[in-house]
Amino acid sequence: MRKTLIPLALLAVPATAQEAPSPQRMRADVAKMVSFGTRHSASSTTDPRRGIGAARNWVEAEFKAIGKACGGCITTERLARRFTGPRAPNGVEIVDVLGVQKGSEPGRVVILMGHLDSRNSDVMDAVGEAPGANDDASGVALAIEAARLLSKMKHRATIIYAAVSGEEQGLWGATLLAETAKQRGWIVDAVLSNDIVGNTVGQDGRRVADRVRVFSEGIRQVETIEEAKKRRGDGGEDDGPSRALAKAIDSTARAMPGALEVFAVRRPDRFGRGGDHEAFLRLGYPAVRFTVGAENYDQQHQNLRTENGRVYGDTIDKMDFDYAAKVTAINVAVARRLTDAPSAPTGVSVDGALGVDSTVKWAAVPGASGYRIHWRRNDAQDWTDHADVGADATSFTAKGVVVDDHFFGVSALADKAESIVTFAGRAAPTR
Repeated sequence: MRKTLIPLALLAVPATAQEAPSPQRMRADVAKMVSFGTRHSASSTTDPRRGIGAARNWVEAEFKAIGKACGGCITTERLARRFTGPRAPNGVEIVDVLGVQKGSEPGRVVILMGHLDSRNSDVMDAVGEAPGANDDASGVALAIEAARLLSKMKHRATIIYAAVSGEEQGLWGATLLAETAKQRGWIVDAVLSNDIVGNTVGQDGRRVADRVRVFSEGIRQVETIEEAKKRRGDGGEDDGPSRALAKAIDSTARAMPGALEVFAVRRPDRFGRGGDHEAFLRLGYPAVRFTVGAENYDQQHQNLRTENGRVYGDTIDKMDFDYAAKVTAINVAVARRLTDAPSAPTGVSVDGALGVDSTVKWAAVPGASGYRIHWRRNDAQDWTDHADVGADATSFTAKGVVVDDHFFGVSALADKAESIVTFAGRAAPTR
């Protein structure tokens, strides 16, 4: 019954060639965003050439142009809410710009995002220069380029391409989008947040151009005390939904010729720091953050200046657009896989205590053409074995695979696409 695991990306990519992301287009997009001078969330919303308002208008126009080119497959929407906090004591209206590519299964969404706002050394300075080339025009340029590529195909799930604001003030735009998802009842299969994805030379001068970091939580932020007790007994610390998403990103990239290495960091974000994906984690959605392999802190949150020969500032000349295009390619491949697959199974459980066989059960997934049961020894991090069953199955018995020594999970299949894997815990006791 054991089979060698097929790389997940081979399931996700049809035989037709996928157009590669364009470094030249991404450079032009970042240059345009930098040209607005500052995109501080409290900067001008009425100046046609400078400030966050002009930047939002430009992003919306780009999404509309892409939608027009694909015959109306992408529509645009703005989300707006006024927020007040220590970094905006008088309040500021936060506006998110969305490009929405509707899929054939209403309600299911994959969100691909970056944050449009920028800042300099003084987070309260809404008028000074804050080009924000890498942080985070790079992430917004990635979302726009992904829309150009993914709009050429139809998908089962809806894709939300998002340029959010207010990240530097407190993840406000991401909070607005996450809460909107919850209010509208969206089934959020994945959130791919891209923040600082365009440089390859780090703080110490080393060039790291062969990998991208993907941060994910293992233990879910929304876990209750009772859920924590159950998880400890099940051993699922490394298999929450966001960690499963990171593992899927890793396996997808490994099957892509010439792709960057995915450095799957087992931490929600950089040490002691945070980002927009955390707004989604707070509501229980699977979300990860893409960030460059080597950060340069002189190019983050800095006034433009030179001191003792040391150059500060987040400017476009510090970026590597061939690298940014490779990060985009991974995002596109993962989004394509997840939007063409069914949602991940729910109600996944395993039983087999005091026996040598293990039985896995799950709830049927609408639109699934089959299921893949994964397992691995419980001293391993990645799935090593699997078996496939048909669309009518909701259980599987792994003969001779002892539950004491193995972890199990289930993914849903449709044609050549596979969902992320849902970890199998103990079944709820029957009454």
